[in-house]
Amino acid sequence: MSEDRPDWARRIAAERQARDMSQLQAVRAMRAHAAEELPSDDSMVRQWKRWEAGQTPGDFYKPLIAAVFGTVTHALFPAPARRDGNAEIITASGMETTEILGRLSRSDVDEATLNALRVTADRLCSEYPYMPSEQLLIEGRQWLRRVVELRKKSLTLAQHREILALSGWLALLVGCVEYDSGDRYGAEATRRAALSIATESDIAEVAGWAHEMRAWFSLTTGDYRGVIAAAQAGAEVAPHHGVAVQLAGQEAKAWARLGDRRQVEVALDKGRRLLEGMPHPENLDNHFVVDPAKFDFYAMDCYRLVGEDRLARTLADEVLRVGTDFDGTERLPMRNAEARVTLGVTAAREGDLEQALTLGERALQGDRRSLPSLLMTSRELAAEVRNRYGSESSAQEYLSHLRDLGREKPGFLP
Repeated sequence: MSEDRPDWARRIAAERQARDMSQLQAVRAMRAHAAEELPSDDSMVRQWKRWEAGQTPGDFYKPLIAAVFGTVTHALFPAPARRDGNAEIITASGMETTEILGRLSRSDVDEATLNALRVTADRLCSEYPYMPSEQLLIEGRQWLRRVVELRKKSLTLAQHREILALSGWLALLVGCVEYDSGDRYGAEATRRAALSIATESDIAEVAGWAHEMRAWFSLTTGDYRGVIAAAQAGAEVAPHHGVAVQLAGQEAKAWARLGDRRQVEVALDKGRRLLEGMPHPENLDNHFVVDPAKFDFYAMDCYRLVGEDRLARTLADEVLRVGTDFDGTERLPMRNAEARVTLGVTAAREGDLEQALTLGERALQGDRRSLPSLLMTSRELAAEVRNRYGSESSAQEYLSHLRDLGREKPGFLP
């Protein structure tokens, strides 16, 4: 079959094969998700062959195909990306940073200044995936201080609530970067501040993300029951926001590490259904937007842990494809690193130590990384390497490198 096919066509063929599913079985699985009668099996199998060959399905069939593979429509059939550069940001706000800072020194705050601050906060949250942690932490803290200072000015009720919301988002961002850098205690203090702001201003989405951060912290420190509790608390306060999808993903990861395959599928399906029913996000780069491709990232982690190696490998390849531009630039380096760990785990299980170690070492490289998450997944690769190849000198070198990395932040020592 031609490799000129669209990415989605190659993917549905790979997903089907990873499940040892015939085209007829795929059609029958799709039929189970349809709310109305579909054409005959023979007709649908012919249609499925055309889809795998690259003919675009109609809008009616796209969500049914996604449901067959436990994902969402826009993960398989993504909308065109919209990436705003600095020029577009300046156009959207009408101001450069120096003008924004000048306006912040005034005694009152106008709508134009608030809009510029909204755009600035969105820019910072959109730079989370790739900006070096040190730089993003400095900028995030600076803008958080500036926004918090605005609370001392004469504000309307609406402006006061807007300032609180912006403070909450920036606090969430700063807390995430603090945790990425290994500052557990600072990150927890910042997370609590964000939750307090959200509670004071009754902003459910910020509160939901504050609970999601607690779930993430618990996951990377091995408190899996704590993950489930935090996920459920967040879902209660923000059940209709995108964060509810990420909370379901964190819950699924916890159940996978607890060894409960059924609850993994329940949590993933809950997240999939929520995400399928939500409008497609405008800015996929914002860290606090759950993009459809991120759902594949959650599922990849879970399938690796429950031993579904073919599915995990298929999704890891997809994560790397989405996270890498055509010129080889890594657009989502942290997701890519964990995808490489997943491929390393499956290689180790298949007896290819050299490939496992190459992928494991590659995952540890890069300027932008989330140390706690990377160490958590790398520990899982380390366990496979230690159990299967512990006497090999190359395996010992990798394990030693991982221990050295963990010693940089003792709280995350593998």
